[in-house]
Amino acid sequence: MPGVLTTGSQVQCPHGGRATLMTANAKAGSPSGKALLESDVHIVAGCAFTIGPKPSPCVRIDWAAGAVKLSAGGVAVLLESSIGTCYSPEGAPQGVALASQPEPKVSAL
Repeated sequence: MPGVLTTGSQVQCPHGGRATLMTANAKAGSPSGKALLESDVHIVAGCAFTIGPKPSPCVRIDWAAGAVKLSAGGVAVLLESSIGTCYSPEGAPQGVALASQPEPKVSAL
């Protein structure tokens, strides 16, 4: 099973912007942080993507494909294999998020 993404993981957009990882999850976690949930939306800062001369930075990441059998409060937990779509301020999809430093084991409180 792929590792679980936590608030201690690193997630960035495909253009190098970094996501601020916060979660509504208060129960499942590990020493590196709380497990991220499929319902979490993460804010991106530092994306330098442009379309021609117009800046079009990634500003948020929405998630899909969380764990089928692992949840916290009835919401799927994000895995290293989950798909995070990065969006522009106008709501246009701009690529898939890159995640690293997953937690191999997570426990419930």
